[in-house]
Amino acid sequence: MNKTPNNSIKCSVNSCAYHCGEQNYCTLNEIKVGCCDSNVTNCASTECASFQLGDHGGCCKR
Repeated sequence: MNKTPNNSIKCSVNSCAYHCGEQNYCTLNEIKVGCCDSNVTNCASTECASFQLGDHGGCCKR
C-alpha cells in the first residue's frame, strides 16, 4: 500500500487505512466525498466515501 502523503488531502482520521502515519495527510491520489443526508446543509452532512478501516487504532486527531 502507498504510504506517501498526498499534500493536497489533509486527514486527521488515524483509523483510516489510507492515513499517512504521524502526518495528517491521506495517501490516496484522490478521494470521493459523499452525502450522509439527502438535504445537505452543513459539513456534518458529508463524509469521506473513500474511508476504509485500517489497523492504525485510535480515531481522530484534532
